[in-house]
Parts: sequence; C-alpha cells; structure tokens
Amino acid sequence: MFLNILKITENIATVAINKGGQMMPDLMNMHVVFESGNMKVLGEVKNILDNAVEIKFLGEFLENGFRTGIVKKPSLSSRIRMINELELQALIGTKKPDNFLLGYSPLYNNYPIYVKINELFSNHFAILGSSGSGKSCGTARIIQNIFANPEMPVYNANLVFFDAYGEYKNAFSNLSQINSNYNYKFITTNKLNDSDDDLRIPIYLLTLDDLALMLNATEHSQLTILERTLKLVRIFSRQDEASLKVKNHLIAKAILAILFSNKTSAGKKNEIFKIIHDTNTPQFNFNTPIQGVGFTRSFSECFEIDSNGNFSESVLINDYLLSHLDDSLEESLPNDIQYFTIEDLEIALNFTLISEGFQENDALRDASTVLLVRLHSIVNSNNKQLFLYPDFITLEQYITSLVVKQNNRCQIVNINLEGVDDNLAKVLVKVFSRMFFDFAKSRPNRASIPFHLFLEEAHRYVQKDNDLFLIGYNIFDRIAKEGRKYGVLLDIISQRPVEISDTVIAQISNFLVFKMTHPADLNYIEKMLPNISADIIDKMSSLQPGTCISFGSAFKIPFITSMQMPNPSPYSSNCDVAAAWK
Repeated sequence: MFLNILKITENIATVAINKGGQMMPDLMNMHVVFESGNMKVLGEVKNILDNAVEIKFLGEFLENGFRTGIVKKPSLSSRIRMINELELQALIGTKKPDNFLLGYSPLYNNYPIYVKINELFSNHFAILGSSGSGKSCGTARIIQNIFANPEMPVYNANLVFFDAYGEYKNAFSNLSQINSNYNYKFITTNKLNDSDDDLRIPIYLLTLDDLALMLNATEHSQLTILERTLKLVRIFSRQDEASLKVKNHLIAKAILAILFSNKTSAGKKNEIFKIIHDTNTPQFNFNTPIQGVGFTRSFSECFEIDSNGNFSESVLINDYLLSHLDDSLEESLPNDIQYFTIEDLEIALNFTLISEGFQENDALRDASTVLLVRLHSIVNSNNKQLFLYPDFITLEQYITSLVVKQNNRCQIVNINLEGVDDNLAKVLVKVFSRMFFDFAKSRPNRASIPFHLFLEEAHRYVQKDNDLFLIGYNIFDRIAKEGRKYGVLLDIISQRPVEISDTVIAQISNFLVFKMTHPADLNYIEKMLPNISADIIDKMSSLQPGTCISFGSAFKIPFITSMQMPNPSPYSSNCDVAAAWK
C-alpha cells in the first residue's frame, strides 16, 4: 500500500502509494507508523493526492509507551505501515479498573476508547458544542459509564451538577439500581415531586463578597455599606443582654445623629420612627416610658412637634439618649457567623443607611438605593424562599447536608436552577462554588474530599464579569487557578466558549468538543489553545451528533470519539412539534 517517502517538509511526510495494490477504502485521518531500526514514529493521514498521501507526524512509540512530539524525523528509507492493534491500544487505552469507557472510534470499526479516571477528572475539563450536538447526552453517558464499572466503585464521588434546565434528573435518578450504595439527590427551585429537595441557602453563610454580587453592587462605596450592615445584623438578630446594650447604644447614636442633622422636624421624626419601627428594644419603642422631673412621657410623645416646629420634649429625649451611649461597646461588634434571616438583613441595611448618614451624600444615596431596592425586591418575591433556613448551621454542616439524603451519602447532587432568572442563577452558582472551595480549603488533608462542579450552560455563569474590579477576584477564575490542589474541579459544559472567562478556558486541561459551527467560537478555541492544530478546528464543524474530538492531557493524541446514547437519557431532546400539533 505505502511505498517510499518522497519528501519531508517540517512536520509532514509525503508518501507514495500503490494504487494498483490492495488499499483501504478511506485513508483520511488513519494512523500509520514509520519504522526505522528501533524508531517507530506515529503519523496521521492529513491529505490524499493523486499518487501519494501527506502524513503529519504526531509522536513516537518508546519502550514505556507513546510520547507526543518527535525529536528526530524518520529516515527516507523507513518502512511505512498501518498502525497495529497493540499500538492502537497504547494510544486509546484498554479496559482496566481505573479506566472508563469514553466511547468508540468510528475510524477503527468502533474500537473502544478508554480513559484513565485520574487523568481526566484530576484536572478541569470542558465539553463544548453547538446546541443539539450531543453535549448533555455525552456528559450523562460519561457519568453512567463510570458508575456502571463494578471493578471500581466510586462511593466517595462528589459530582455536583448546576443544571440550568433540569436536564439530568432523568439520566441519574435511577443511580441506586446500579449499586444500592449509590444515591442521587435532586435539589430544585421549583419542587414538583416529593422526592425532590427544596433549594435553601442560609443567608447568614453568605460573605460580604456574596452579598455584593447578590445585590448587584458595582462600586467600592457599596462594599462599605454592606460591611457595616453585616456587623449590625449580627447584633440586631441576637437577644442576649450584652447585645441589647450594644443595640441601645447604636439606636441612641443613630437618633442623635438625626436630631443634629439639617432636616426639618417632620423629616427627623419620620426617620427616627422608622428606626424604632424596625429595630425596637424594651428601652427604645414607641411606648417606652421616659421619666422627667415630676412627669413621664412615652417615647413617641417626646417627638410631638409644637407650634414653633420643635420637638416638645427635646431636652428630655436628649438626656435619655445620652444615658444609653457607650462608644466602647462598638468594639464588641461580632465578626463571627450568627443566625439571621433575610428580613433581619433588610432591617440592618435600612438602619445602616439612616444611622450612618449615607443618604446625606448624593452619590452615596444613589449607591445605597440600588442595594436597598435589590434586597427589597428579593424579600418581596418568591426568591425569598431560597434564603429561608430554619436553624443555625455551620458551613461544614451545610455542605454535608447537600451531599446527604435520608442519612445516605449521595454521589451525584443535581442543583436545578430553572426556576430563577439568569442574574440570580449566576449568583447562586458563584455562592455554591465559593462554599465548596472554602470547605475544601479548610480540610486538614488537602484534596481529601474532591468536588467536581459540572456547570451546564456555563456561559451563563462563568463570564468575564467585573468581579475582579469589585471584590478582587472571580470565584471561577480562582478555582480554575487554585482548585486542583484542593480537589475542586470545574467541568465546563457550554455551547458558547467565546463568552466564557479567558482565565478559566486557559486553565482547562482536557476538551471534548462536539460539532461547533459558529466562526467566533472556532476562532476563539484556536486562539486560546495554542497547541491545537488547524485540522482539529476543521473537524469540529463537520462532526455528526454524538461524536466529539477528545484532546488534552488525558489523551495521547486527539481522537474522534463516537459516544453511545445514555440510558436513560437527559431531558435535552428537541420538542416533537409534529406530535404536539396532533
């Protein structure tokens, strides 16, 4: 079939072929071996001419396996032949306990392709492809193949799916039928079945950075407001005697600040009464008795406005306020996590804006209004339910609760976000990702509890946001750069890689790319991955559904892989319009 090498230019050999001899029907993309002495160089047929083929050098077979790249090109006298089965197995793996079946090679009569679990899952990887190309089915098939391997049970797996449309519930809900020790948990924003779990996030576990993202903060001055709010809500939500003294001091200080402001008496009264309405204590409520010399007035009576526009008992109320001031108490404002509700947070934010004088400055007033409006809209919408958590729980206990259902360990946790808008969904995914990352970093044995975060429709969340400007980092960028050493891995699933953060894409080690046709996405992949060849880019636009190009550190060479349909399949098929119309 193959005759002699006609010429070698750079990384390509032009080889004469015998058209009169017995030939395979199609040589394109097939792999050949150049043998010369002890040297065996692997090549791939890239172009077929009239009486020759052009073969690109890919690597070299050594005693201990295959190595990508070549140090020395084969000689012109090399013997050229098709790759044999042992060499093919060295490239695409064999069935072993720590390998899993990825798919089949359409070039080699559906020869099975195996991948080492550790080489794929110990690094970030991405599954990319246009809508309908087979991304969701391919993802589901990979996970099903891993769990179906009886030789390597994965009882301690932590696969967390952030599911934009609830696609994976059908694919994984029968997990326990494979092994009774396997369990699946479906956490959702719109519970439909008794087996589903409501999505609930303890608002008090959110950090300053989380709140800034949730409330659409865009300026650093807003962080100052939220930082003060967090300190105050931890005081106002407590009921002990020490906290009561601090509350009274803060209320008295805030009311004094209002009394000495340049507002009208009516304006002062409105703000003071709002504080008392939201943050009252036994010492500060509308009916609190305030003792004068020979008479008593209620708190509200002290603020009656006389004919001159002044408060009727200004001296009495000033003396009462001063009796509760103690600046040393502010040193005891807690920084530790305390239980509070989202309503408590709104009250604390309102108090912060009034008591700290933020509304006296036009720029700060506008910045604070954005925070208040956003928080108020959440408190008065169905999204409030997401933050209703009945009891106090630590971060470690909360993460544990996510991966446990009815005292059973769940290897797959599916968090369905289809019930919330894109902005809040992005925040929720960032908050969860930050929690998993913080939890993993706190483990005494680094990377002892790995988490894989599967981000379906990742371009909705892993974007080029202004988080770096606002809070100094983007959680996905941070996980992409640091997550591997702590065992937190990103698994990106997207149809629009061009919209994903460059930092994240640059840190991904392995890719499964299904059919992609958008020129911007193809150009982006080519620019972001300097080791990818032009011919791989060309193949991406002509792949069949369910077929992908797999390449990266887990693969010896890029390989076209045909994946089986998952059983059961995710809810990712197109609408059957004809059936619906009947």
